[in-house]
Amino acid sequence: MFGYRVPAPDEAMLISGGRRGLGGAPFRVVTGHGKFVLPVFRKTRFLTLSMCEAEVTETCVTKQGIALHVRAVIAFKVGNDHESIINAGQRFLSDQDQMSVLTGRIFAGHLRAIIGSMTVEEIVTERQKLAAEVLDTSKIEMAKIGLIVDSLQIQSIDDGDTGYIEAMSAPHKAAIQRQAQIAQAQATQASVEAEQVAARNQAEYARQTAIVKAEYSAEVDRAQAQAAQAGPLAQAHAQQEVLLAQTELAQRAAQLRQQQLVAEIVKPAEAEAERIKVLAIADAERMKIQAEAAASHDRVALDRMLIDQLPLIVKEAAGGLAGANVNVLNGADGLGEIAAGLVAQGLTILDSVRQNLNGNNSEGRSEKSEALLELPGYLRTPEKGGDGNESQDGSSAKG
Repeated sequence: MFGYRVPAPDEAMLISGGRRGLGGAPFRVVTGHGKFVLPVFRKTRFLTLSMCEAEVTETCVTKQGIALHVRAVIAFKVGNDHESIINAGQRFLSDQDQMSVLTGRIFAGHLRAIIGSMTVEEIVTERQKLAAEVLDTSKIEMAKIGLIVDSLQIQSIDDGDTGYIEAMSAPHKAAIQRQAQIAQAQATQASVEAEQVAARNQAEYARQTAIVKAEYSAEVDRAQAQAAQAGPLAQAHAQQEVLLAQTELAQRAAQLRQQQLVAEIVKPAEAEAERIKVLAIADAERMKIQAEAAASHDRVALDRMLIDQLPLIVKEAAGGLAGANVNVLNGADGLGEIAAGLVAQGLTILDSVRQNLNGNNSEGRSEKSEALLELPGYLRTPEKGGDGNESQDGSSAKG
């Protein structure tokens, strides 16, 4: 539309003529929207709000008196508020390139002043501190001209031919070189150790490979040897089986022959021996029965003979007493007692003979008869000899 003007996003439109602007400014400020401007009666101009750059290259003397060549870059722009736009418009609207020149001169002055209060070591090691102090001291002046600083970067610091900075960096360079040498030595050592480990691994791999090859070769040799021995081993096994079969056959034949010998010789011999044993037992039983019968007959005959001989024995005893030199103390009664004692002794002898016959049934009848014939001799009165004064019981009876 005719007379309607719109500023760009990074511009401020300044309308002069007609009413005054804010704070008595000779123009009105329009940003971010359009405005209808009467032709001929109003005049419009545009002030850039974009970022600008100023470069500073200055030789500054430090607190130690050492000259340093400092190069810095300042990024600045016109403030977004109306006051900053009015201040910048009144100063730079006709020649906006002067903003960079003036900004560089302002920062150069502040940079010389701040570097003059610092040492080279502080400037080199604390560049951020230097930039912050320069910004702080220049804010007020930059605000007066409607400018704000976004950043200050110190790009380089050089002491020329003095060599102070280089000398100051010499210990650090030496330390760095020493560390580099140590790192290089460690890297070399690590490389050598890695090579040694690799060599050991290769040797171990070669050893294992040789062992595996030897094992494979041994297995092949064993398989070949087994294959070569398979035929003879099979033949030997077959012969062994034949021998075992022959041995078993011989054992069976020997067992059969043993059974035949037992049936032909041992069994008949055993039967004959059993028959002879049975016959011997029967004969012994017969002879025992006969001996018992004979012994019984002898006992009966002996008892009868003893009974028959008993009166004669008593008579012989009495006759012996008649001829003996015996003194009888109590007369007829004493003589009767002696006779009764003789009879009792005869009966006792008879019982003893019977018991001997019962305990010795196996003795011959001739021996028993001889024993009986000798019985009367025991009862005879001893012959007179010497003193000839003995009694029946062998004791002397003196009158």
